[in-house]
Formats: sequence, structure tokens, C-alpha cells
Amino acid sequence: MTDVVLSSQPILERFKLTGRVALVTGAGQGIGRAFAHALGEAGAAVAVVDINADAAKAVAGELVQKGIDAIEVVADVTRVDQIQGMIEAVVRKWGRLTIAVNNAGMGDWTAAEDVDENNWDRISDLNLRGVFFCAQAEGRIMLKAGYGKIINTASISGTIVNTPQKQVVYNTTKAGVMHLTKSLAAEWAPQGIRVNSISPGYTRTKLVDDLLATPIGQNMLPHWIARTPQARMAEVTDLQGAVVYLASEASDFMTGHDMIIDGGYCTW
Repeated sequence: MTDVVLSSQPILERFKLTGRVALVTGAGQGIGRAFAHALGEAGAAVAVVDINADAAKAVAGELVQKGIDAIEVVADVTRVDQIQGMIEAVVRKWGRLTIAVNNAGMGDWTAAEDVDENNWDRISDLNLRGVFFCAQAEGRIMLKAGYGKIINTASISGTIVNTPQKQVVYNTTKAGVMHLTKSLAAEWAPQGIRVNSISPGYTRTKLVDDLLATPIGQNMLPHWIARTPQARMAEVTDLQGAVVYLASEASDFMTGHDMIIDGGYCTW
């Protein structure tokens, strides 16, 4: 009996994204910016999507300087009409969409007893509702092509309850993103669409630095570090390998999976 035949492509070739078209929401800064750079460096054309026009333009410019085919797209992903406009801009430019990274989101530290309707709606509209309607619009394009990769940014907050900060709304929305990812993965697997999520641990970004600078955040960092086996926060570059893997042919048999990258935080 002979062994199964291995792929004719060398393994590193299967990680390349040459000829693929990607969009990344919330790509004007932080994790989204790092994802956009990683996908572009791996060979994909990239649409840098952000609600902030100047930020989107700046990051797209960074990619172009690297020789990456990139455009900026301004969109508020809590608005279904603007989501559709985002998709149309990508298809108009490149004629297809292969990879979609739904990364736009926000954090909040509000105790459960102090959460009001505006607080709940503002966070859940971006972190969960926006992710669904982005994935729906992206999926409609990919279903026609019979192939595509959708990657949602979740969080370790969807798996554990963070401490010492209180963030019930954020935690709930990120748990929702994880189950949304599984649900879409199950529905669309027969049509060639893979849907996965990435759950970062505590990651150094400007948004996190701003939270840490607030009165409530000043004493948070030592608690986080003490509970992380690697004894540090993640840098955004620590997450780039995961998004390239999930976007590439190398992960074609993975769907409905949440990839935790947290320095070991969730092992305890």
C-alpha cells in the first residue's frame, strides 16, 4: 500500500497570497493596520477600510510604498448601506474578493450596573452587528465564486471574563463573534467558504494605551502581565502570522475555529 500523495506545492508556497484580494475593516490603526500589512506582504491586494478617511489613506499609502496594490475605503461598518459601498469599491477595483478580515471594534470598561442603552447599542452595533452584516455582504460575493476566507477578530474576552476591569458588554459581543463565526462556517462550508476567528490577548495598541492612561486603567497592566505566562503584552506583529495562515491555502481544511493568541493567558 502506498502512502497518500502530498501536495505538489511546497508548504511555504501554500502560505502565499499572490493573486488574492483582501479587505480589512478597522485597518487605519492597531491590529487592523498590522493585518493589512501582513496580507499585503504575503502577496494580496488590500483594501484598507476605516471610518477615519485620513487613517485609511495613510495606511494604504504605507502599503503602496512597499509595492503592494492597495486602496483606501471609507466606511462605517455599523451602516449596511456603507458596507455595501465597501464591497462595491473592492469589486469595482479588482473584480473579486477573496479574503475579508472583519476587525473593526471597540472596547469599554463599564460596570454592568452602569450600562445604559446607548452604551450597549454603541458597542454591540460595531462589535457584533457590524461583523455579521460585513460577513453577509462578503459571503454573497464569495459564494458566487465558490471560494473565500472570512476572518473575524474576536478576543480572549469571548472565552474568559477579564479581571480586574469590568466589561460585560465587550465580553458578550466577542463571545457572539465567536459563535457567529462557527454558525457561518457551518452554513457556508459546502460552498467553499471558510470562516474563522482570531482571539488576541492583551495587545499593545494606541486604543489600549489610551485606556491604560485613564484613572480606572492606571493599575490594570501589572494584573494582566502577572496572569500571562509569557509575562508581556502582545505586539501587533505577534498576530500577523495567524491572519496570513487563515487567509491562505494552507488553512483550507480549517473552518469554524477560534485561534487564541494570548501568551498563554487562557491556560490558567
